[in-house]
Amino acid sequence: MHYMRHIQLFIKNHLMQLRRKWLSLPLLFMFPIIIVGLTAAIIITYFMPTEKETVQVGLVNLDENEQTELIVKLIEHSSQLGSFIAIHSMTEKEAETAIENNKISSYITFPDQFTHHLMQGQSVEIPVTGNPNQQAESLLVNELIESVSRHIRASQANILAINFYAREFGMNDDERNDFVFEQFKDFLLYTVGRDRVLTEREITNLATSSPIQYFAVGSWFILISIWLLTIYNFFTKENPMLLRNRMRLYGVLEIQQTIAKMFVTVIVTVIFAGLSFLVLKNTLEETVIPVDYLRITILTLLYSGIFMQCLGIIESLITSHKLRLLMQSLFTISSVIISGAIIPVIYYPLWIQKLLPYLFSYEALSWIQDILLNNRLYADYIPLLLMNAAAAFILISISVWKERAAI
Repeated sequence: MHYMRHIQLFIKNHLMQLRRKWLSLPLLFMFPIIIVGLTAAIIITYFMPTEKETVQVGLVNLDENEQTELIVKLIEHSSQLGSFIAIHSMTEKEAETAIENNKISSYITFPDQFTHHLMQGQSVEIPVTGNPNQQAESLLVNELIESVSRHIRASQANILAINFYAREFGMNDDERNDFVFEQFKDFLLYTVGRDRVLTEREITNLATSSPIQYFAVGSWFILISIWLLTIYNFFTKENPMLLRNRMRLYGVLEIQQTIAKMFVTVIVTVIFAGLSFLVLKNTLEETVIPVDYLRITILTLLYSGIFMQCLGIIESLITSHKLRLLMQSLFTISSVIISGAIIPVIYYPLWIQKLLPYLFSYEALSWIQDILLNNRLYADYIPLLLMNAAAAFILISISVWKERAAI
């Protein structure tokens, strides 16, 4: 009974402290928003896809037949080249003139006897002639054509084996050539088209497909972390040793003061988070249904609880005020970075990604992002509840150990 009474007394004291210093509350609310907002704007502009001018490329076909026409069409529509490259069929003279007039970045040439060499298993090359005035674009086209050439060579290796066995079965030359070319088309379509799977998977990277929404949620999460740190230290003050000893004689424990600080800090932070969430909701393309507010509130409270207990653990272990503030700041920064609010976790090494589900900041932010950006209709609170229990056990154990050591 006395234990809870002491906690209530400290809570009341902190609330009175807030009322006396109410002029500083708007500063605590707005200053992190300004700093995080400016930082988020810079990051969003980096990830925001910008519209680029189309790279103009010429295509000279010196081996004009049905087979090369098919390959030309595949190159024109290949997912490797994307929509930012426009290919125009032209003669070699027209391509040279276009290079001189700086109308195209480069031109691709299909040499004579290209199809014949391809079917006979001889090495084939697709030369790229670049524009010296557009070196970057020319290098880009060269790299993309090299990729397409690798696909062609991979298809060639497969159809050579088919051609060998077709000859062994005694097929006449016309039937065998038609059959081999059909197989070549199938292999080429497969090797060129398989990269579409990667393109579809890249769309799920919200940091690049929806950077404003992704980093808006991340900025809101960062604001919560900063508010938790600043408000917690707003209530922290250094008591002289004589006062601490006198409070101990009256049965007042440090853990009671810490619990009171954590409680008031979480309440104030939730109010700040609720006000800022109204602004966040306007930046999201998805509709936030009423039950989502409850899920996000629970996740925010669970995250805040673990975060507060970690700050309490640092405060219990470190007596120096400056060193303690430094360690708490480093802990906040590391928690925010690990969560993926600043750097999307998809860019982390695989061994780090495997550890992320065991970290509370990542767990909380990932569920919040799933609810707000992916329309997830449920959330798993068990990991965060277990982490809360583990942090509470560590905090209580350290506090009891310190109280016994002080006696």
